[in-house]
Amino acid sequence: MFNRTFEEYEVGEQWVSRGRTLTESDIVNFAGVSGDFYVLHTDAEYAKGTPFGQRIAHGMLVLSISTGLMDFFPGKVLAFYGIDQLRFTAPTFIGDTVHVEMELLEKHERRSGGLLVVKHEVKKQTGEPVIVGTLKILVGAN
Repeated sequence: MFNRTFEEYEVGEQWVSRGRTLTESDIVNFAGVSGDFYVLHTDAEYAKGTPFGQRIAHGMLVLSISTGLMDFFPGKVLAFYGIDQLRFTAPTFIGDTVHVEMELLEKHERRSGGLLVVKHEVKKQTGEPVIVGTLKILVGAN
């Protein structure tokens, strides 16, 4: 996806990543690393009584997994610049498989390359978006 120099990208390009299935281990490990042991993620009995009916993955875990599904090539990507209008639109459960769909919306030249503005949607196996936002990625020049 992000394996080219700034000049080689065209507004309107689209990419779809491979998929990845979320596991209970993902949730437990993320809770340990982040310190986020909120009961909706870690307590099955509590979660049964919520509108979700079961534990859900941390939104930030799913977002982090989505970055791992994108190909960032050293020497091409200079920096991850930010995310605008980020929304967690639906729950992600243990056993859901997510993938990323992206579209290049804008390009802005910079001194050392340019800024790519990318529509970013994380979808699960049903096609339902679970995270939407706009990524900004700095890429190098020729």
